[in-house]
Amino acid sequence: MTHRIGLTGGIGSGKSAVTAILRRRGVSVLDADATVRELQRPGEEGLRRLVAAFGSGILLPSGELDRGALGKLVFADPAVRRRVEAILHPLVRERMAAQEAAAEARGATVVVQDIPLLFEARGPSGFDATVLVYAPPEVQRRRLVELRGMTPADADARIGAQLPMSEKRALAAYVIDNTGSLGDLEREVDRVWRRITDDLSRTDPPPDC
Repeated sequence: MTHRIGLTGGIGSGKSAVTAILRRRGVSVLDADATVRELQRPGEEGLRRLVAAFGSGILLPSGELDRGALGKLVFADPAVRRRVEAILHPLVRERMAAQEAAAEARGATVVVQDIPLLFEARGPSGFDATVLVYAPPEVQRRRLVELRGMTPADADARIGAQLPMSEKRALAAYVIDNTGSLGDLEREVDRVWRRITDDLSRTDPPPDC
């Protein structure tokens, strides 16, 4: 039996650091953001649908997606963001389902789906557990400004476009706190992962006699 774990977090919460730790532990992790980027490549269905919806102004001269141009549209207008999500999310789910099937075929007993908008777009149904990588908004904002070079206004806009972390925390079955050092995060991931695997082992059916 393969268990499905939904992993989420706010922008700047450190979700990528958590998935890197899990991969080093041998856990199969599927990345929704990476899947979106694949679907936005030239020749892919995702990019074709985006151009049909928003015009060639979202393309670079090379024919690749101009992520900056699309980002300005998305974060300036919630209606545009919802339209982009309606285009991409079904395609992402379809491709991630195929990725999950491939992981199961390789013998994975646990598959983690890293989905930034898990609660906003899908909800917890369909997962055996949901995990939130948590950092308070002030920490998210500082990381976005200091580490990603965003302006404070851009950081606030991106944080504000997501469900508040306090609401995500209430929805998640497990919380990984990422307010400390990288060493602290390693220990926190190990602590929470032990809890998850212990809890899941109690739900597994007994082996055939």
